[in-house]
Amino acid sequence: MASSFLVLGVWGLKLGIDFTGGTLMEVEFKDSRPDINLPDVTIQTAGEGGLILRMPAIDEAKHQTILAELRKYGELEEKQFTSIGPTIGAELKKNSIYAIVLVMIMIALYIAWAFREVSRPVQSWKYGVAALIALIHDVSIPAGFFALLGYFYGVAVDTLFVTALLTILGFSVHDTIVVFDRIRENLKKLGAKENFENVVEQSLRQTIGRSINTSLTVMIVMLALYFLGGLSTKFFALTILIGVFFGTYSSIFIASFLLVTWHKWGLKRA
Repeated sequence: MASSFLVLGVWGLKLGIDFTGGTLMEVEFKDSRPDINLPDVTIQTAGEGGLILRMPAIDEAKHQTILAELRKYGELEEKQFTSIGPTIGAELKKNSIYAIVLVMIMIALYIAWAFREVSRPVQSWKYGVAALIALIHDVSIPAGFFALLGYFYGVAVDTLFVTALLTILGFSVHDTIVVFDRIRENLKKLGAKENFENVVEQSLRQTIGRSINTSLTVMIVMLALYFLGGLSTKFFALTILIGVFFGTYSSIFIASFLLVTWHKWGLKRA
């Protein structure tokens, strides 16, 4: 987490046109893909004969001019044309940050409310805080990874990246709640006969197989999507792949053990 925050603080994420404004064109050449250089245009290959062009926001006249220039190199099909103004891009960036922060806060509040009946030996709001810390861990590492990709390889993040982060939050908290729910059941069953640390240990042993198997299923699907899917979903799949991997161990080894550590710290203070 520290490394991720350091990378994000120094280099930051390379924002795509969804957030900065600009134009994206995707074309597919019928024959072989030519080697093309256009001023103020970043060109990326896609598939066997495709090209993805990113450039500042342009009007329709400029759009047609670029298409005419590309047709000099051979017959082509325009598969996508998207233009986003800088004002809309800035609003999308702001709303994306709001969405991620709001989701994390609401998840923490919901868990605190859901575990209100289990207030001993750990208060219910501590379950929410522990889950929130685990969620920050789960989204910060993929973000740091993409900051590295953006700095060294020019990989830009877009709204699909935000969608992937929100998906990671939902999947990760689902795993965490399964563990917490088993802790709640065992606390009700065992009461004061077992200390809290042993209850958490027993609960983890009962749920660890389910957590790993569920995560492996998602990771296999994301691997298939990454290697066999289209270019537009490649980094979406990679984001979820990284997030699910780190989110799995955070549910098992971070969220629950934060509760134990917090409880022990409270006993020492008492």
